[in-house]
Amino acid sequence: MTAGAPKNNHPRASSIWPLVHAERAALAEDLAALDDAQWSHPSLCAGWVIEEVVAHLTAAASIGPLSWFASVVGARFDFDRHNDRRLADYRGATHAETLERFRRILTSTTSAPGPTAASLGEVIVHAQDIRRPLGLVRLPPVGAVTEVARFYASRNFAVASRTAVSGLRLEATDGPFATGEGSLVSGTTLALTMAMAGRAAYCDDLTGPGASILRARCSPR
Repeated sequence: MTAGAPKNNHPRASSIWPLVHAERAALAEDLAALDDAQWSHPSLCAGWVIEEVVAHLTAAASIGPLSWFASVVGARFDFDRHNDRRLADYRGATHAETLERFRRILTSTTSAPGPTAASLGEVIVHAQDIRRPLGLVRLPPVGAVTEVARFYASRNFAVASRTAVSGLRLEATDGPFATGEGSLVSGTTLALTMAMAGRAAYCDDLTGPGASILRARCSPR
């Protein structure tokens, strides 16, 4: 994740944080039903199993700007190393402990530097990184995902989302999200958002002449 203005200074933070908290609570409910094999199942986030994605979400909601910056400096600005270190810090000795640590941050507004929409994007994207491989069908509200879609289309932040959709026209089939000019890519707001986040699996849910272009641009993580 790259640095930016502190999230709590974002003018729409007060309206976005409740969405973040609701999505964390929904994910915690899903996680409570997982068995040991599911906790160890590969996620859509390359190299991480389900439990590691949960630990990452806990870390992201536990580390403020100063601690985040110190961690990044300590990792010599290697963001993968930074993420792996923090993940190890917040993963429990058991699956139950990992879940309990996640539950403690459900209503947290602590975050790394950056817009609040990034925190919403993180929980929505990583929740689907968990749900899709496990066949869980819970979907976030279209309104919440639209916030993230607009954010991802407007800038590169934790992922090169704006670059991924350059020269493409994106149109959601289930909500108001639409952006860009060029070859058309259509699909649900969630599928478009996940594709912008580099999840190639969701490109299977997209249609239009630009869908193959977006798939080719999807990064492995």
